[in-house]
Amino acid sequence: MDRLPPLPDSELDDTQRAAKAAIINGPRGVFEGPFIPLLRSPELMGRLEKVGEYLRFGSKLSPRIREFTILIIARDYNQQTEWGIHHPIALKTGLAAATIEAISEGRRPAALAADEQAAWDFLLELRLRHAVSDATYGFAKNHFGEAGIIDLTAIAGYYALLAQVLNVAQTLPPEGAPRLS
Repeated sequence: MDRLPPLPDSELDDTQRAAKAAIINGPRGVFEGPFIPLLRSPELMGRLEKVGEYLRFGSKLSPRIREFTILIIARDYNQQTEWGIHHPIALKTGLAAATIEAISEGRRPAALAADEQAAWDFLLELRLRHAVSDATYGFAKNHFGEAGIIDLTAIAGYYALLAQVLNVAQTLPPEGAPRLS
């Protein structure tokens, strides 16, 4: 049961209406997923959306690594909505279907490109230890640079926050969207 379902436009105040329009008229072009429950706090939603806009559309990381990271976080939180939205995007960025399937099943993909391995190792340590070793940091830095390390960390944190919001709200995934295993 969706605890915080979409609010009818007729019930939105001016701040909510403007915040929703800003997302629809921005690069996303659609109002879905975490923004549905976040609309209850339109100022927070607007600030988060700007962070997310940078992370999705301006990050120093390649779209493939960005989506790889998002899917890993969605799997960690068993977040069907995030998964359903980002699974098709990940495929379009060139992330291998076998890699996506492995993530869905909660296992390390068998064949990772070098940059995917660097991201996987970095995210694994960050999620389990809340820090990364010098060796893992150095490996990731060689692939992504310092700005990329910051973006990788921020993407993981941002999508973890969205997953928490979606899980608390029990937001339903888009109809017909791919599901986690």
